[in-house]
Amino acid sequence: MMTKKLNMKTLFKPKTRMPIELVKHMHELLIFIDQNTDAREQKRKEKMEELTKAILEIRTVVYGDDDSEPNKDSCAQLTREFFREDTFRLLIVCLSKLNLGDRQNATHVIANLQRQKVQSRIIALEYLENNIDIMDILIKGLIWFSYEDNSDIALSYGAITRECIRHQNIARYVLESDHVKEFFYYIQTPNFDVASDAATTFKELMTRHKSTVAEFLSKNYEWFFHEYNSQLLESPNYITKRQAIKLLGDMLLDRTNSDVMVRYVCSLHNMIILMNLLRDPKKTIKLETFQVFKLFVANQNKPPEIVNVLVKNRTKLIRFLNDFTIEKEDKQFEANKAQVINEISVLKLKPSNPKMSSVCSFRTNCAIQC
Repeated sequence: MMTKKLNMKTLFKPKTRMPIELVKHMHELLIFIDQNTDAREQKRKEKMEELTKAILEIRTVVYGDDDSEPNKDSCAQLTREFFREDTFRLLIVCLSKLNLGDRQNATHVIANLQRQKVQSRIIALEYLENNIDIMDILIKGLIWFSYEDNSDIALSYGAITRECIRHQNIARYVLESDHVKEFFYYIQTPNFDVASDAATTFKELMTRHKSTVAEFLSKNYEWFFHEYNSQLLESPNYITKRQAIKLLGDMLLDRTNSDVMVRYVCSLHNMIILMNLLRDPKKTIKLETFQVFKLFVANQNKPPEIVNVLVKNRTKLIRFLNDFTIEKEDKQFEANKAQVINEISVLKLKPSNPKMSSVCSFRTNCAIQC
């Protein structure tokens, strides 16, 4: 009798779908969710419940569970099918229609599939290169939902965007498009979580692929740093300023950006912005600013107008630096500060353009107040 009961349980146990079947099933469910917006509520609820199970099953395939590690062959099959049938695009389009839990699981699945190799090929990269407009959908989506007060949806779009720009060619596309300009406004979104997420994505874009970023900055130096200075460094928002100054230091100190760094620190306008940031009441802002300001002083080929501004403000600068301390003892910071003080102390006025000199003197009057 016990044997018969066990057989009956086995007989009616739901059949486990193979990876390819799983993707096809999810694909069909996503099409229904996307196209049948007028379906009766009960039917739509049933399909959403099925979709929840399908996403979880796919997540288990690629991540494994408590009892087993993911199977490489199953992951490869699932990855091929996922991108071959354009399920990735469909999932992105339907992302805003999923509940929070499903969205999070879907985002985890997408993150995993971005890194899956099938016979040494990254299928996700090949797919995105052939469907690059998906990046337009993602970036427009994350900006749209951030301003529509749907922060959790915007965060999902942001997380997926970061996974996509892990691929150098995809990051290059974003940098060369108009989307990069939108980040200057997206970072300043009033919602703290969304703004922080945007800053994280922007940092990833500007630091991960060093050679691509160096090429971009060289070609787009004028407009990029004009926007960077005016929108981010001079922002009234503390978080925006702090993140922007830290990122600026990371970019300028990267060896691949050495040409850009030299150009940046030879600009009087840039130095004035940094000198004024040293006046910020927040010590964290001052510290991050100092890490960039020291590059202007350390530059052995300083233009005359920069030298003269430093000389005219020498007393105030040295007084400020002598009083500038940090909570934890940091020998490197103290050494850098001593070097900056020494460099400023020995500077001498240089002949420069009279018009430029008068402007600089006016603009930097009392640049440092202690």
